Amino acid sequence: MLNSIILMGRLTKEPELRKTKSDLSYLRATIAVERDYTQDGERKTDFIPIVAWRKTAEFIARNFHKGSMIAVRGSLQIEPWTDDEGNSRSQTQVLVEQASFCGEVKKE
Repeated sequence: MLNSIILMGRLTKEPELRKTKSDLSYLRATIAVERDYTQDGERKTDFIPIVAWRKTAEFIARNFHKGSMIAVRGSLQIEPWTDDEGNSRSQTQVLVEQASFCGEVKKE
């Protein structure tokens, strides 16, 4: 079976590196990815949640900032959960295995 996704877009906010109780690094972020132009000449944007772990999370936090263009390769995941009222919910996200520079690198 195959579950592979490649996306290129811009980070919508500053990535924040966090640690689990067992000291594993992880990062959650959202990238804005444009779709192809529609027939009326408009372009739509999808906002796709990503999650990265360990060295990949540290690499993203160190090298990318809000507005940075980023390319990610990973797998699509659907995470089920139950809200406070007991309703079943789910969130689709990309588990990032590799992140790459594309476009201009912003220097601070």
